[in-house]
Amino acid sequence: MNNDPPLQHRLAVLIDADNAQPAIIEGLAREIVKYGVASVKRIYGDWTTPNLNGWKSVLLDHSIQPVQQFRYTVGKNATDSAMIIDAMDLLYTRRFEGFCLVSSDSDFTRLASRIREEGLLVYGFGEEKTPKAFIHACDKFIFTKVLLPQPESEALDRKQETNQLKANTKLVNLVRSAVEAVSDDSGWANLGRVGHHIAQQSPEFDPRNYGYGKLSDLVLAIGLFDLEERQHGASRAKGLYIRDKRKK
Repeated sequence: MNNDPPLQHRLAVLIDADNAQPAIIEGLAREIVKYGVASVKRIYGDWTTPNLNGWKSVLLDHSIQPVQQFRYTVGKNATDSAMIIDAMDLLYTRRFEGFCLVSSDSDFTRLASRIREEGLLVYGFGEEKTPKAFIHACDKFIFTKVLLPQPESEALDRKQETNQLKANTKLVNLVRSAVEAVSDDSGWANLGRVGHHIAQQSPEFDPRNYGYGKLSDLVLAIGLFDLEERQHGASRAKGLYIRDKRKK
């Protein structure tokens, strides 16, 4: 029996300080751990300017290396080029399985595409204003609002009710099409496979965007799908299965 711990992806985390809030750092660190180990953590900006003071207080605690990039022209984001150049240098070392790009700037769209062309994973993190082109250039895109500290009352307020979810045609169709794509002849589909299919179609999809911590919780809240636990495989491991109620 092999008792070795599972191999974890080595990730390069690159943060655009001009396009990210220091308040996300705790949530960002917890999120990245889900995907691998942050072997490199760098943040880019002009550290001589006062608008980045908020970042300075958290860099040491999280072992993030600041990279200085002076602004050559007022109104231009000079950090983009430095971050892109570093990303390509890191890519060519062949030491990583994935990159985490933290920015809401569309200038990183081509960078994300180029990294994926090399067969590496790209996780994007940005605000909801992030252009669709950048979002869909990533394997997965997480809106930073879900990484911010949330008082319990605010978390409850963010949770959408069944009527709201049912009225969200885009959400319902996204889940239905994923179930249809991976279901068996009886209409049942493994929830894990459904989630994977959704992520491929919509990198920004995240149950937390609707106020739910898990896909299973969101599916139940929508109220249009059956969900049941089953044993499967030689190991008889338990798994969740989903079916469109219209298939009964």
